[in-house]
Amino acid sequence: MPDTNRSLAPDAPFSERLNYYRARAGKTRAVVGGLVGRSAEWVKSLETGKIGMPRLPMLIRLAEVLDVEDLGDLTGDHRMSRANYTKHAHEDLASIRDALASYPLAAPARPVPADVLTGRVRQAWRAWHTSRWERSAVADKLPALIADARVSARMLTGDDRRRASCQLAQAYHIAQLYASHQPAPELVYMTGDRAMLAAQDADDPAAMAGAAWYLNHVWRDAGEAAEARVELARDVAGMLRPADSERDRALYALMHLAIALSHAKLGRDGDAWRHHDQADEAARSLGAGYAHPWLMIGPGMVAHYAVTIYLDLQKPGLALQAANRIDPAAIPSRTRQSRYLVEVARAHHRQGDHVAAIHLMQKADKVSGDTFAFSLFARSIVADLLPDPPAAVAEDVRELARTLSLIA
Repeated sequence: MPDTNRSLAPDAPFSERLNYYRARAGKTRAVVGGLVGRSAEWVKSLETGKIGMPRLPMLIRLAEVLDVEDLGDLTGDHRMSRANYTKHAHEDLASIRDALASYPLAAPARPVPADVLTGRVRQAWRAWHTSRWERSAVADKLPALIADARVSARMLTGDDRRRASCQLAQAYHIAQLYASHQPAPELVYMTGDRAMLAAQDADDPAAMAGAAWYLNHVWRDAGEAAEARVELARDVAGMLRPADSERDRALYALMHLAIALSHAKLGRDGDAWRHHDQADEAARSLGAGYAHPWLMIGPGMVAHYAVTIYLDLQKPGLALQAANRIDPAAIPSRTRQSRYLVEVARAHHRQGDHVAAIHLMQKADKVSGDTFAFSLFARSIVADLLPDPPAAVAEDVRELARTLSLIA
């Protein structure tokens, strides 16, 4: 029976509010978790404060399940700035959407050869990882690349067709990265699914590993399909032959890193670090300077994601201890480096060191203006500090807010 005699303090945090409204609704953690597509353990982690308040889409689902009319009753004093959840659009988003949404039936007389397609995809990845404005760098290439790769994967035969399908999967990956953190969630889901279908059509475990990695990002960010994404990464890892090739060892590490991140998101500390250790062992066997040419997996990337795992496990202090041992430039990718710097800034912000957080976000912006501009974490931190910024960095906060279009 629900406890109808309980009262809720006006300043109660989200964790207590969730527990209160769940008890009021007379629903167990397992029932609530099942209704929102998560586990009972995840609900417990929210109610005990082990993991933080989820993002807006999940909050709305929880409110519906618990019959809470006013979302503010569930969030309490944790104010949700609109800027935390609003995503702005890149100027070329419409052309990318059109390319993905078109289904041309007429094919040219001759498809683009697989070798030529491979070279164009390689150039697109190079532009993505080396440009400060990566979205602008690939935007003019993507529509034609997607169209040509689709035609080649359809018209070529034999091994050439499989190779074209692998390149098509990568073209979709780049499009997914381009569309992420923009007001186009349907494109992110579409490209993730299409990439996996192309990889399966190629019957190539390496292509499936790349697709599994990016699908894991989609589901994890949405707070969905936790068990399915772990199972997918585990199944793909089982298809690889890490003892036989450097490439497969790198992708084997990537799959265990994906599993580690999924467990961390659910607050499963032991499982997260067990799989991170497996990823780290496989990555270290590749050598200190190794990085996969487009997925960038290697020792540096595995180390970078240790900070994310600590943050998802609500341990910002340990995240900062790990960051003290990590070289931000350990991955030869501007977008990966910028993302990492924002993660470390997030850890400092959680610890109350806002000056350090601002300094790191300024560095993140200089490394990759696009990654920083489209970072929801950066927007959330700056929006949080903007009303009353630390005096020593007040103008820096306002300048970052202008960069993020939070103020004019």
